[in-house]
Amino acid sequence: MNDLEPTLRVAAVQMDVAFADVDCNVSRVLSFLDDAAGGGARLAVFPECVLTGYGFGGVEEALPVAQAAALAIPRIAGACARLGVTAVVGTLLPDGCSIYNSAIIFLPDGSQPAVYRKCHLPWLGVDKVAGKGQSLDVVETPAGRLGTLICYDLRFPEAARTLALRGAEIICVPTNWPQGAETAPGFVTRARAWENRAFVAACNRVGSERGFTFIGRSQIVNPSGEILAEAGASEEVILTADIRPHDAHEKKVIVRKGEFEMDLFGDRRPEIYE
Repeated sequence: MNDLEPTLRVAAVQMDVAFADVDCNVSRVLSFLDDAAGGGARLAVFPECVLTGYGFGGVEEALPVAQAAALAIPRIAGACARLGVTAVVGTLLPDGCSIYNSAIIFLPDGSQPAVYRKCHLPWLGVDKVAGKGQSLDVVETPAGRLGTLICYDLRFPEAARTLALRGAEIICVPTNWPQGAETAPGFVTRARAWENRAFVAACNRVGSERGFTFIGRSQIVNPSGEILAEAGASEEVILTADIRPHDAHEKKVIVRKGEFEMDLFGDRRPEIYE
């Protein structure tokens, strides 16, 4: 670790969500964003579908809510520009008559936000009717090189590895882990961070929605797989940790120099993986 590298305060905003009430959710996101920025955060990650809710039964029910969320984008973009903060915000977004479980990456210069669409969809909630994303991209931001996955995406090692190979320093994971998904904060977050030598900022929600209770436990994990900060199971909280994004550039693990070393990327054998 180079002590001269600048540090970055990362926030994971663990909060409850009002189902299908975009105005309420946007107002609360903006309030939490103010608080996170006031506490020194330069990157804030919010839960999956934080603007809309998740438990929709069909496209017909979800589409007007997704359309309302799309109209709220300028409000959040303006707040990020005013506060000088990069934010990753989960929401449903429309595309014609289809909906996509998405994460919007808002930049602090007020430029056009980037959008990631969830690629791996479980048979759960709105994902049963959402469209599938088709790309895994890394976005250059003042907070570092960000890759984004949404919830179930993290279960697939290829997705996080692709982002790491493309230079992601921080993998941001808006999520809705319900009861039954305890293995995700239990070990998947740490495994993805360690095997890719990247930071993972996973932000879950709390509360209940349409028969599902969400388990919180948002986490910020360093490239060694160590949990820097973890939230409780039911609290609304702004979880923070100070990191050096550049630490994610070091893919070698040196246990004993010259005797026990592992180059997690240099030792790969992609020619045999197919």
